[in-house]
Amino acid sequence: MEVPREIEDNLYPNEQIMFSLKKKFGLQIKPAFLIITDRRVIVLDQKILGRYEMTDVPYEKLEFVRFKRGKVGSEFLIKSEDLTPMKLTWLEKDEALSALNAIRDALNAIAVEPVSIKRKKGIWWEEWEIIKPAELITRATPIVKPVSHDMKEDKFEQLKKLKELYDMGIISQEEYEEKRKKILEQI
Repeated sequence: MEVPREIEDNLYPNEQIMFSLKKKFGLQIKPAFLIITDRRVIVLDQKILGRYEMTDVPYEKLEFVRFKRGKVGSEFLIKSEDLTPMKLTWLEKDEALSALNAIRDALNAIAVEPVSIKRKKGIWWEEWEIIKPAELITRATPIVKPVSHDMKEDKFEQLKKLKELYDMGIISQEEYEEKRKKILEQI
C-alpha cells in the first residue's frame, strides 16, 4: 500500500491507515490519493514542487458517499456537513469497493442508527450510495431531579419521630403504617 509522505506527516497519534487508493490515470504530473483511516477520510491532491492540497472529513461529519464502478475504473464522491463535495475518479475498482465497505463499517460504528445503502446496477456500471441518517437523540424517560443528601436525612428523621410517636401510643398502627409508606415513597 503506497502512502504519500504528506499523509504520514498529517496523521493523528495512533491513527491507522486502512486503505490508500491512488488515481490511475490523469493529466496531472502527481496523482491524487484517497486515504481511509480508522478516524476519517482524506483526499490528497499532490502538486508539483512539493505543494499539495489535503482535505479530511472525520466520520462524524461525513454525510454522503457515492461510489461508482465501471468496467475500467471507479469514482468516489464524498460530501461532508460543511464542505463542498470531493470527487476522485479513475481509482482501482476492487480496492475502492473494499474502501467503501470500510467507510460503511466505520460510520455504522459511530452512528446511532445504521447508515442507509442505496445500490444501482447498470449494464456497464454499478453504483453504491451510503447516506448517514440525520440523528436525533431523545430521552425515553424524563429527567428525574436527584434527591439531595440533606432531604434524605430529613426523611429519616421523620421516620424516627414517627416511630417514637407509635411507640408512645400517640398514633395507631394503621396511622403509623400509612404515614411510613408516604415518607418512604418520597425517598
